[in-house]
Amino acid sequence: MEFFKSNILLIGLAIGSGIMLLLPAFKKGAGGVPNLSPAEAVTLINRSNAFVLDVRDDAEFASGHIADATHIPLANLEARIGELKKYQNKTILVNCQKGMRSAKACDILRKAEFTQVNNLQGGLSAWLEAKLPVVTKAASKKASNKKAANDDAEKEAS
Repeated sequence: MEFFKSNILLIGLAIGSGIMLLLPAFKKGAGGVPNLSPAEAVTLINRSNAFVLDVRDDAEFASGHIADATHIPLANLEARIGELKKYQNKTILVNCQKGMRSAKACDILRKAEFTQVNNLQGGLSAWLEAKLPVVTKAASKKASNKKAANDDAEKEAS
């Protein structure tokens, strides 16, 4: 007992250090889903060809989103989960505006047995703070039209 009394500061430091070492394990999001920083998300998208799911509402999505993101509002996710079944064993990055709705979406996906679900920590707000690019609905529509025109030209050429 005398040891504890005379070394209380060192014991407290050891306990605090242990907690800090375990903290990353507790930082996992809802349902054990990793929360990724914007930089980690970019790496995931580039290296794993991750499917990006945006669960914000229509107006938020139209104002700007991650390139090639698929839009399914959180309120519709459970009803439309069948549309995502082909991605069940693929890497998925879920985002919303601040990270709260995407955490709920990750729970829904995990319960539907999706295996590689990741949450963008801080949502699109963190993405923008990291000065990463977004596309607007008008820009993505223009790109789709350009791609369709190129596809048509390739078909005519062959």
